[in-house]
Amino acid sequence: MTLIAMEFSSKTMKLLLLWISFFQVLFAVSIVSGERSDTRLLLTRNAASRERHSEEYCAMYDICGAREDGKVLNCPYGSPSVKPDDLLSQKIQSLCPTITGNVCCSEAQFDTLRSQVQQAIPFLVGCPACLRNFLNLFCELTCSPHQSTFINVTNTAKVKGNLTVSGIDFYVYDSFGEGLYESCKEVKFGTMNTRALNFIGAGAQNFTEWYAFIGRRAPLDVPGSPYAMTFKPTAPESSGMKPMNVSTYSCGDISLGCSCGDCPQSPVCANTAPPPHHEGGSCAVRIGSLKAKCVDFALTILYIILISMFLGWGLFHRKRERNQTSRMNPLLDIKDSGEVIRKKDENLPAQMVEDSPQTGSRVQLSIVQGYMSKFYRRYGTWVARNPILVLSLSLAVILLPCVGLIRFKVETRPEKLWVGPGSKVAEEKRFFDTHLAPFYRIEQLILATVPEAGAQKRPSIVTENNIKLLFEIQKKVDGIRANHSGSMVSLTDICMKPLDKDCATQSVLQYFQMDPRNLENYGGVEHVNYCLQHYTSADTCRSAFKAPLDPSTSLGGFSGNNYSEASAFIVTYPVNNVIDKEGNETDKAVAWEKAFIQLVKDELLPMVQSKNLTLSFSSESSIEEELKRESTADVITILISYLVMFAYISLTLGDTLHLSSFYISSKVLLGLSGVMLVMLSVLGSVGFFSAIGVKSTLIIMEVIPFLVLAVGVDNMCILVHAVKRQPLELPLEGRISNALVEVGPSITLASLSEVLAFAAGSFIPMPACRVFSMFAALAVLLDFLLQVTAFVALIVFDFLRAEDKRVDCIPCMKISSSYADTPKGIGGRRPGLLARYMREIYAPMLSLWGVKIAVISIFSAFTLACIALTTRVEPGLEQQIVLPQDSYLQGYFNNVSEYLRIGPPLYFVVKNYNYSSESSHTNQLCSISQCGSKSLLNEIARASLTPESTYIAMPAASWLDDFLVWISPEAFGCCRKFTNGSYCPPDDQFPCCSSDTGSCGLGGVCKDCTTCFRHSDLNNDRPSTSQFKEKLPLFLSALPSADCAKGGHGAYTSSIDLQGYENGVIQASSFRTYHTPLNKQIDYVNSMRAAREFSSRVSDSLKMEIFPYSVFYMFFEQYLDIWRTALINLAIAIGAVFVVCLVITCSLWNSAIILLVLAMIVVDLMGVMAMLNIQLNAVSVVNLVMSVGIGVEFCVHLTHAFSVSCGDRDRRVRDALGTMGASVFSGITLTKLVGVIVLCFSRTEVFVVYYFQMYLALVLLGFLHGLVFLPVVLSMFGPPSRCKLVEKQEDRLSVSLRP
Repeated sequence: MTLIAMEFSSKTMKLLLLWISFFQVLFAVSIVSGERSDTRLLLTRNAASRERHSEEYCAMYDICGAREDGKVLNCPYGSPSVKPDDLLSQKIQSLCPTITGNVCCSEAQFDTLRSQVQQAIPFLVGCPACLRNFLNLFCELTCSPHQSTFINVTNTAKVKGNLTVSGIDFYVYDSFGEGLYESCKEVKFGTMNTRALNFIGAGAQNFTEWYAFIGRRAPLDVPGSPYAMTFKPTAPESSGMKPMNVSTYSCGDISLGCSCGDCPQSPVCANTAPPPHHEGGSCAVRIGSLKAKCVDFALTILYIILISMFLGWGLFHRKRERNQTSRMNPLLDIKDSGEVIRKKDENLPAQMVEDSPQTGSRVQLSIVQGYMSKFYRRYGTWVARNPILVLSLSLAVILLPCVGLIRFKVETRPEKLWVGPGSKVAEEKRFFDTHLAPFYRIEQLILATVPEAGAQKRPSIVTENNIKLLFEIQKKVDGIRANHSGSMVSLTDICMKPLDKDCATQSVLQYFQMDPRNLENYGGVEHVNYCLQHYTSADTCRSAFKAPLDPSTSLGGFSGNNYSEASAFIVTYPVNNVIDKEGNETDKAVAWEKAFIQLVKDELLPMVQSKNLTLSFSSESSIEEELKRESTADVITILISYLVMFAYISLTLGDTLHLSSFYISSKVLLGLSGVMLVMLSVLGSVGFFSAIGVKSTLIIMEVIPFLVLAVGVDNMCILVHAVKRQPLELPLEGRISNALVEVGPSITLASLSEVLAFAAGSFIPMPACRVFSMFAALAVLLDFLLQVTAFVALIVFDFLRAEDKRVDCIPCMKISSSYADTPKGIGGRRPGLLARYMREIYAPMLSLWGVKIAVISIFSAFTLACIALTTRVEPGLEQQIVLPQDSYLQGYFNNVSEYLRIGPPLYFVVKNYNYSSESSHTNQLCSISQCGSKSLLNEIARASLTPESTYIAMPAASWLDDFLVWISPEAFGCCRKFTNGSYCPPDDQFPCCSSDTGSCGLGGVCKDCTTCFRHSDLNNDRPSTSQFKEKLPLFLSALPSADCAKGGHGAYTSSIDLQGYENGVIQASSFRTYHTPLNKQIDYVNSMRAAREFSSRVSDSLKMEIFPYSVFYMFFEQYLDIWRTALINLAIAIGAVFVVCLVITCSLWNSAIILLVLAMIVVDLMGVMAMLNIQLNAVSVVNLVMSVGIGVEFCVHLTHAFSVSCGDRDRRVRDALGTMGASVFSGITLTKLVGVIVLCFSRTEVFVVYYFQMYLALVLLGFLHGLVFLPVVLSMFGPPSRCKLVEKQEDRLSVSLRP
């Protein structure tokens, strides 16, 4: 407890102060008689001195004087005990049931005793055993008929000529003191959830310290006893005295049972199983000194087994292959001539070889592929003949849905982005906001000290100068006037006011009632230090809104309860919120918040920094405003990324660069036109869904253009390169037709796989992922349609331009060029350098058995390692990553993690609480006497004992407990009534206490007020249905005060929904506690999961509907099932690709290989996420789903080229790499790579982490799996060739495709 210095005779004394002047006269009540006559006592004063220490005799009686400070003093003369009249006897026995018959107190003394103890009763009434022991101590001292046997007057003093008591010995057995302390040491004061002994025992750690605090003689004008009291366990044998020997009750006593929160050692509580503990560790295997996770160990064993089997199979297969080769050598000279012809034309695409009259083989395609090839042959010819018509129709069709952009809207509300319409948390939030009250808006300042040079610990913030600075800051905040629609808005217009007068600002300035004049009047920083320990007790420490201020909500950077060591002031301004976020009240609050942030930046920040302090700040609308700023911060970066991709596309689409003809052979205009088609497909998708009322999201605006451009560029490159590979002597329509026959099926296969993969994701309940999947599926579909229609028409125009020697980008200009001298004929156009490298160098290198074994071993090891790493990916999205790096919120969130010592409020909401006498709900919820040991509040108290697993910081503040205490006859100053039955407020409130005269006491208009109920009026201390119904509204309107701290107005105004409660059922009520400090995203997720598990367990046990609610649950519910959402999304996407491949190719073999490679790409990407500490959230889930779509591009084209090639597996892989490998590398890998690299210069970390890092990893993994792993797998495990040997056709064109 804080010590306050007082000077006496040039010496400094430090006294522990209590919020009430409880002990000023508590031990002097035995001497208070008043000046009125007492006709109810039959008093006889002529007693012999030998009867002084005997039974039925009083040690001191009556008042013989008073000190200068008004404290009355006893007469040191004893008197026989007296018999009270019946009414007084009933009053005494209602408070002191151990005293019967004669007494040693008058009616005035008893009234004084009652007026004093009633101030302490609310602190202890939650534990009847403690309260009874506590009352017995003072009842015996004041009214016991055997008072003289354990009270001995040791010192006397004359006051105005009268002899008065100045010191006594109080003989009481240690067993009573120990029993009293043990029954009270864990009792909590319900509203503040702190030890009651902190308020009525100076934080005593044992009964002797408590006795010492009680018996200390107080100086003048200082709270405490007017004379010294010494507690002694034994009395001198010669005195005839004996210590007081009243039995004490254990807090675990069944008849006076305390709640588990007030008595953890109770047998009932000890037998209750503790809340389930979430083990932080996981299964592990120890091998010697090496300790490995079970999953790592299992995957290592699996890898060893698989590699051993693979090497064994490889050796066997290689040996058998060599034997077959040696047996076939004599036959090499008579090999079919078709192979010779195949070798001669090896630079031609596979499809052209099949169509050549000289070939001796043909490819037997699947039925679907055959029909697709026939369709594309006819379609290509028609497009080449009617390019203008095709282009016009395509543009007309795509522009039609773009009209829907006039209804374009962006969804930014978190509850609409992350929570589905049928979501549990959405329903709970709606119920909480409707029946109780929307959670208030938070505006916050964190003022912190700076550590001195070389010091590890920050200095304390609690200094006189810092408090004065805080008053200056508060003055400026109070002076904010924000303009909203012509009216000026101040803090008092929007702040939360529990008592409808003063703002509920959470600040240490509340210890001065927010008035700077009280800084000197109350004693400056010493008063703050005092209030930090007496924040619920001293009247001068009460806030301006009449509620105690918990230091943990206004201070930060301290350990335990060492508040004076705090290194930060935390100032919180709760602002009223409304259910309708678009209402006028919200607009007023937002206007004030903008002015508040501007004030902090312009004035407060420089002011604080000049004092060598730090200041961080935030408002309710800060995150939304900063996200808006972020959305525009990287526009230039994204545009540069797209421009770089466009520049590369233009270069890669063109022919080999020759300075003499580059302006004709380049494809800049074609590339630009292709990019415009990609953008039109995105706009068409967004326009279509906007037209039908689906709002877009920031993820869609940032990801889908990149995705569709990546897919579209791939198709553009493949189409253009396919046309270039055709013989130049063929007419243009023949080249277009053959190109579409060659690559059309693979483009269709890839695009339909992507469309179906994304479309399947639209069934996911998370709105952000669902909407992304819908937009992406339609955009990819429109892009595919434009590629095979408008872009093919544009290719026709571009090739006609080039053949007509017209300049690229300026087609109206025609010039002479060496391009006209380009050799024509079959093979006249040599394959590009990259294609030759793929066929002549790269493919032969991959065909080496050593390389194959190394590739399979390395990729398998990496995939299995990534499976192990995937388990380390944590759900969440750190707020610092989402915000711009220069945002003021970056420092704020860092300070929140560093300084806050309490987490977000947690409400346990009870539905349909039946308070009728016939129902057991009351005892199933409360935590005071007669309540069930497994009641909700007792379970919360137990859960708070293991905060590391439950994330519950403290027992809950209970309106029900406080209401039951408020109506209890034991709480004399709370629920009272006038003689006419109307409600009578506590004695320190109007009209009992006149605000004009300041006079408060037992006299006046409230002198005849009595408690609402007697014990006999209640049933086992519980009100009847009608009593509950009648008194509950009075409780909720009762103001808390010193005489009755249990008033519910302000503290519980929004905790109960009174609508329809007259029927005996309260539809909604809440019990508030707090989470432990939550610093990381995983803490938020785990705390929500723990709260739900706790509520579910208690709900099942009590057969009541209970759910937890905290303001952040809306944002974090997605992470409870984010793994399930991600895995389902990915499974659907990969499964959709598999189905499309199976339907089109009719090859389970090919489809399984594509499935394997896609799964490896996704798993490896998740492993890279773990390596880079990238969390799993909606953004990363979208990226993972997108990786399936882009991964298809790396797999399908190469696999299709392999399936339509002839020869053995190695030769078919070489042909596939020679035709499609170059397109995949230049059209997919390099295009995406140059665009992604630009994103590393983003100013927003979310782009760097979730777009640059993940996209870069995706491109590299796709490239490695598509051009390294896949060719090796195909060369070893690929399906057999579909080529069939046929007789040479001399007189007619061979049929190359056979469905």
